[in-house]
Amino acid sequence: MDLCLMIEGQEDVSWEQWRAIAAACEEHGISTLFRSDHYVGFVRGESGQVLDAWSTVTALAATTTTLRLGTLVSPGTFRHPSVLAKMAASADRISGGRIEVGLGAGWNEREHLAYGLPFPNQGTRFSIHEEQLAIVRGLWGPGPFTFDGEHYQLDGIDAHPKPVQDPMPLIVGGKGRPRTVDLAVRYADEYNTVFCTPQVAAERRRAVMEACERAGRDPATMRFSVMVAFMPAADEGELRARTERMRAIGQEPDPDVWVMGLPDQAGARLRELADAGCDRVMLQMLLHDDVDQIALAGELARALS
Repeated sequence: MDLCLMIEGQEDVSWEQWRAIAAACEEHGISTLFRSDHYVGFVRGESGQVLDAWSTVTALAATTTTLRLGTLVSPGTFRHPSVLAKMAASADRISGGRIEVGLGAGWNEREHLAYGLPFPNQGTRFSIHEEQLAIVRGLWGPGPFTFDGEHYQLDGIDAHPKPVQDPMPLIVGGKGRPRTVDLAVRYADEYNTVFCTPQVAAERRRAVMEACERAGRDPATMRFSVMVAFMPAADEGELRARTERMRAIGQEPDPDVWVMGLPDQAGARLRELADAGCDRVMLQMLLHDDVDQIALAGELARALS
């Protein structure tokens, strides 16, 4: 099972902190760094700095050498799919083929209102999401691409450059419900679910794999992953200190779901997720300035390999 890091980029993460996080990932053997794609903070309020997700990914692509990078996930309401496809392909070229793209329908009404972005109803957002998935795949593919949908129309464009990766990994997320599962089966390389016990992860994975079989897709071609909060500690004192910091930002650690605690405890939870069929785990590190946690993540990754 592969361990990745996931940072909530809207929570006052500076460029200097992004560089430190990425350097620590490369130093300690973390394969992939994901970041959220939001424009306002939820945990620490709205006054902190929020670097644009794809600007951050592209900048890190130019300043790292081995680390894979991606969004988890980019809302379809933020960008035209042609722009998103071009940004991702450019980042993949700059990185030499190290980019992964998570796409979603968008859910947070507040950030849309704050920035004057349209926020249609849920049905419309999912319709937009579906068209975006088709367009992004089409623009990355060979030859001219035309699309005539309800929301977007493209007229015979052969977009260049293509991504280095063929295909470039595309991630769709959800809670195992039919609509997101169906979109993943048709368009995605990976289905990602969030904040659940190993038992629930196994149920959601089963729903995805059964949908693949019904659609005639080989389930082995669909990677399944889960994002869970991460709060490791080398000793009891460190665990108490990080727990206090979490509570100070309004986050109560949940030992039933989180990968947390001393190495034996965190490792046991990761093994449970592996047994549930998770191909990789995105460790959501809310204390982003505490890069010592990344060294612990590297130790856990080596223990699982």
